[in-house]
Amino acid sequence: MLFRASAASVAAMAHEGSLFLRLTEQFVHHHGYRPGASEARSWERSIPVLMSALIHAGLDDVEVLLEYALPLNSKRADAVLAGVHPKTGEPSYVVVELKQWSQALPSEDDPALCHVDAYSHPVLNPIEQVRRYCEYLVNFNGSLADHPGRITGSAYLHNATEFGTGGLRVVEDGPYGQLFTEENRGEFIDFLRTKLGPTSGATAADALLAGKAVPSKQLMAVAAEEVREREQFVLLDEQQVAYRLVMNAVQRASGSDHKEIVIVTGGPGTGKSVIALSLLGELYRRGIPALHATGSSAFTTTMRRVAGNRKRAVQDLFKYFNSFMTARKNSLDVLICDEAHRIRESSANRYTRAENRTGRPQIDELIDVARVPVFLLDEHQVVRPGEMGTVEEIRAAAAKKGLDCHVVPLDSQFRCGGSDAYLRWVVRLLGLTDGGPVEWEPDDRMLLEVVDSPEELEAFLQERQSQGYGARMSAGYCWKWSDAKPGEPLPADVQIGDWARPWNLKGDRSVMGAPPSALWATDPAGFGQIGCVYTAQGFEYDWSGVILGPDLVWRADGWFVDRTKSKDPVFKRATSDADVDRLIRNTYKVLLTRGMIGTVIYSTDAQTREKLRELVRPLATVAVPAEAAHS
Repeated sequence: MLFRASAASVAAMAHEGSLFLRLTEQFVHHHGYRPGASEARSWERSIPVLMSALIHAGLDDVEVLLEYALPLNSKRADAVLAGVHPKTGEPSYVVVELKQWSQALPSEDDPALCHVDAYSHPVLNPIEQVRRYCEYLVNFNGSLADHPGRITGSAYLHNATEFGTGGLRVVEDGPYGQLFTEENRGEFIDFLRTKLGPTSGATAADALLAGKAVPSKQLMAVAAEEVREREQFVLLDEQQVAYRLVMNAVQRASGSDHKEIVIVTGGPGTGKSVIALSLLGELYRRGIPALHATGSSAFTTTMRRVAGNRKRAVQDLFKYFNSFMTARKNSLDVLICDEAHRIRESSANRYTRAENRTGRPQIDELIDVARVPVFLLDEHQVVRPGEMGTVEEIRAAAAKKGLDCHVVPLDSQFRCGGSDAYLRWVVRLLGLTDGGPVEWEPDDRMLLEVVDSPEELEAFLQERQSQGYGARMSAGYCWKWSDAKPGEPLPADVQIGDWARPWNLKGDRSVMGAPPSALWATDPAGFGQIGCVYTAQGFEYDWSGVILGPDLVWRADGWFVDRTKSKDPVFKRATSDADVDRLIRNTYKVLLTRGMIGTVIYSTDAQTREKLRELVRPLATVAVPAEAAHS
């Protein structure tokens, strides 16, 4: 949330011109950069219009929460109005989505999407957008979980007429999503009066802000219900747009020779896998031939075990990218390629039979097998030589085949407590974007600590586990990785001084109580073993402990990547220094973005620890948020 005050106070600040400056100041403080032009225009033009409606409704004392951040998510509602219901006397909330559009037309393919002149691609119908914000808050704010009737939503298109936007009402259904335009401003004022009384809304706002964040539904824990029974996730904004675009493409491809490609891009935690499971679940329920595929053994194995839950038909929905070398063209309606940044040049390996060595690029195999191939990827998570799943590569392959290719970028993110500031801090720390490392400014979404020893790191995480949180330790691939021997303790390969711990298991069978590698991130018994990037990638846990090894150290003028310290067998002599540098930095970016609540960092190098200490204040000075989700 950027600002909170009574409607009268916000209106006065807007009138004198100080509101825009205050919002800009808070935005820069929270996000580290200035707001975009469209957002700034909205503050200058839309907020005063909303305040005018509240004042005319006699709701001067209603509390206004501007740019309210949804819990465990980086999405923000334009405004949440907090007050007292005029009839029940209970807390009452109205989520308002403000649009400056003068006209918008529903999509012919899907009324949940709409076309606006300012955008080259479809966007979510604002009624659908605000409805999903309300549903999300009911699911993830404890003060509303048992009182879903206390919240309602409205989209206010204050520059529009009914003629220009009335068609959007085709999706208007229920209290969570209603549409008002400037032409029916009087109806909007009457609507506000039915939900909010003229008394102070400060206490109601306090209750909403103090509401415990209900734990985010962990991807693996609900996969079985998601795939086999019903939708468990609420998809927001561009997530829903991506979902709709795929379903519309499936509709067009049904019963015809039509074929098109959808690419969904986004950083860690933007919901790519949630979209993938939502699609798979809906397609499976409709009886439409579809498969989920990844290049990750850990992710695919976990999906098979958790989502399948002894039901072979469901387990068989989860494949690997190299499963389609000899598949017939268009034999599937949909292929959902999750973690598509792990696509490789070829599906063939040393175990591939000669008759199956087609010589075709893996991208071509994945495109050919389905009428609607869907690729979900993050180009900054490429961590192995030979991985080539990029938008450019997929677009080029589509162009050669004369196929339409749609790209949907995901901006919001759910990992790292929804903290955009933390993700920017990580990429600047590692030199993956311009500007260099900056000091971490604690926010109310993500916690960060630097420790001076591996013993301190492990003790910190053990304490969090005793409080009911989930935690894992991971490290750069800087120590040998010995095979476990039956009946013997796991070899403690990760040795730092007198402290030593084993890597996670390599195989798919439990040894001495340690879970198989594919379940390291999700099985509680995974704590105590050190995970590597290949077992951590694609997963999340409450607290993440990361050990920076000697392959990445800070020296006076910046980071130094020492490839000789890496034990990763995928780095061959032919792998260039530039590629090794990029892949090692990407590796630590993956490891540093697994935590939902907090990250604890330890470096084996003294100079690097000193640099990290300059950038990160001790956690003891930062309060752990009460609403932090338990695992």
